[in-house]
Order: sequence, then C-alpha cells, then structure tokens
Amino acid sequence: MNWMKEYRRKLVLPEQAVKCIKSGDWVDYGLLCGQVRILDEALAKRKDELKDVKIWSMLTLSPPKIIEADPGGKIFVWNSWHYSSLDRRLLSNGTPVYYSPMRYSELPRYVREEIEPINVSMHQVAPMDKHGYFNFGPQNSHSKAVCDRAKIVIVEVNQNQPRCLGGYHEAIHISEIDFIVEGENPPLNQLKNPTPSPIDLQVAEYITEEIYDGACIQLGIGGMPSAVGDIIAASDLKDLGCHTEMLGDPYLKMYQAGNLTGQRKAIDQGKITYSFALGSQELYDFIDDNPLCASYPVDYTNRPSIAALNDNLITVNSAIEVDLYGQVCSESWGTRHISGTGGQLDFVLAAYESRGGKAFVCLPSCYQDKNGIIKSRIVPTLPLGAIVTDSRTVAHYIVTEYGKFNLKGKTVWQRAEGLINLAHPQFRDELIVAAQEQGIWRHSNRI
Repeated sequence: MNWMKEYRRKLVLPEQAVKCIKSGDWVDYGLLCGQVRILDEALAKRKDELKDVKIWSMLTLSPPKIIEADPGGKIFVWNSWHYSSLDRRLLSNGTPVYYSPMRYSELPRYVREEIEPINVSMHQVAPMDKHGYFNFGPQNSHSKAVCDRAKIVIVEVNQNQPRCLGGYHEAIHISEIDFIVEGENPPLNQLKNPTPSPIDLQVAEYITEEIYDGACIQLGIGGMPSAVGDIIAASDLKDLGCHTEMLGDPYLKMYQAGNLTGQRKAIDQGKITYSFALGSQELYDFIDDNPLCASYPVDYTNRPSIAALNDNLITVNSAIEVDLYGQVCSESWGTRHISGTGGQLDFVLAAYESRGGKAFVCLPSCYQDKNGIIKSRIVPTLPLGAIVTDSRTVAHYIVTEYGKFNLKGKTVWQRAEGLINLAHPQFRDELIVAAQEQGIWRHSNRI
C-alpha cells in the first residue's frame, strides 16, 4: 500500500499543528534527541493565548523556546522525568523544573496507567518508511507508551534521525498519527565523553579486574563508567555482551576493538540491546539501520527479571555520596536535585539476580567545594534531604580510587570498616569517630 496520500493529508505547518494545544493541557515534548524543535518554536509564539500548559520532558538537551518566552514558568510548566545539565541550568537561572520521581523500568507503565491523560504528544522522528512507519530514532524508552496514551499525536520529521531497528516499540504507524510537520533537519545533539582522569582510570581498573570473557555489560552515564569501556577496549576480553538502557560511544569502541560480540548472551544473542543512545555522530551512524543493534522500550531493557537472564551481568553506575551504612545517593546534593533515580536501581537489582553478576557503584573519594575545601564523599550519614537511590540492602560493590568493597552479607560494623577504607586517608580518623558515636564501630577494627 502507498502511504504517501495519507502522509500528504496529515502534513501541516507547525503553527497549524500546535493549535490543538489548549490551556490546561498536558503535552509531551519527546526526550533527548527526539525533543521537538519547530513545534516548540510555534508553541512559544502562542504564549499570550495560553495558560497552565504542563510539559513532560526528559534529559533536556536543547534550550526550549517556550522557556525563553516564559522563563518564569507562569504559562508553560516544565516537568522532567530525569534532569540533564541543561535542566539544572534552567533551574539555577530561575525557571522552575519539576522532577517526577520514577524507577526507569516502570516509566511506560506510569505513562499508561498512573499519570494524568496526555492531551498532545509531540516527537521528533525519522522519515516515514515504505510501510508507513516513523521510527523514534535513538529514543525508544517510553515513546510508544506516550503516543498510546495521548489524545492527539504530532510527529516532527527530521531527516537526520537514524532508523533504529527493534526490538519493539521503536516506531509508530501513520495510522496512529494526527498531524505531521516537516522540520529543519537539525543535527542530533552529541555527548562528548570526558577525558578520563587518573582517578577515573584507577576506579575503572578495579572494576575491570572483575570482568571475564562472556560477561554482559551495562554502563551508566559519567566519566567512570566511560573509563571502564575505554579499558575494556584496550584489553583482551572476548565475547562480551551489551544489555543497557543508554548506548554510548564506549560500546562502539568495544565493538570496534573486537571485545563485544554478544555471542554468549542468553537473550538477544549477538545483539547490542539498548533503550536510548546518546553520543557522537559516529555512534548515530553506526546504529542507523543496523541489524546488529536492537532498540527496546525501557520496561524491557531495565526490567531486572529480564536483564538478569544474562549471566555475568556487570553493571557500572556513578554516585554522589555513600554513607557508612551503604546507602547510595546518586541524584541530589541534600535537597538540591541533580539527576534522578533513572535506571541505576534497576541494574543494581538485575546484576545481583544474574548468575555471576556484580553491580558496581563508583565515585571519587572526595571533592572540592566552591570555597576550595576538600570534602569526603564517604560520609557518616547522608545529609538532610539527600535521596537514597540504592538502599543499604541492595547496594553491592562500592568503588573509589582506594579500592572496592562488597557490601553483601556484611554487618554494620563490617560495612563501616570497609567503606572507611575507601575514603580519602585524611578523612578516615573522623569517620571512625563518627562510626563510634553511631555504635557501628568495633574497637578491634584496624584501618
């Protein structure tokens, strides 16, 4: 069947498409590189006609025009499932950015069952194929769930969006779409991997010691997980697999180096399995129309019972602080929100359920505050308002540049001793005093 007649019938100008948005509506803006651009500009021009339009977003990468038009958030209310650096910057500049707590594997269900109905969903997509499908590009995640829940679906076509093969829920059919707009085809946002610091590399070395041929790898966002990928790519490890939420350039390096084949995976054998991708243009070119890669919704990639089907699942994620009980905070400085729970908890749980699996949460032992004072990231207790991302009962390995420690099966005094050993030496004595005051230190312990 030729779907072009239907395409032409639904093709409108962006100004026409956004007329369907009314005061009080909930509108989904897409996520990551799928955030709409020309529809955003068109909606910003309607600022004086509307009020209380609530926007759903996630990991904002491009400055929204509606925020430029309404920086105080009086008309357009920006809501995020996971903060990006841009979201933090918007908040620090006075624009309200409201976080919605979630466990990433549950997000499609939240969208379908828990949140208020979505009036309009707007997504940037790849061009329609001959079968009438628009691919979501490297933003599978919860995109199909949003479109299924929305009363009106608008797509913004971008010729630069790669066609990411599934898996499933990687595309939407023209019969499910109300309006099509053709964009200006901007290039996709790129994420530059930071140059690993000596601390990053030391932490990565400790983790890589625990990885064996045939392991399945999940790497989170940040310098330390990225450094693990770099070290693997320079190693002689063989037949590694990929089952992850975020596909980044470290996986491409591992594949190009011959480490990553997926041949020992229990599910999706031979496939690079992911839910969204963020990295270089080389990465986007690699995943475009590539049968080696499988794009899935996040309730598949991140569901612990599914990810754990892969033996020897090694998961690597970052943290902000860890207290002496083993509570991990990865999303806030006290009450100051930084990112979100995301998929960290999902993969900490999944790794331990996997036969031979291990979950690593890594962080530098200390940091320098804005006044130049060195402070420990291993703390007696998490500060007031800090969010516990991984409870003390689920956290597995904690890693700093001073070593790694397995929390599983350890008493509170064993945890205190092991975690103090991971702290910077200048803070260990005061941490011992705090542990004594909290009743979790045995006097027979020695550092």
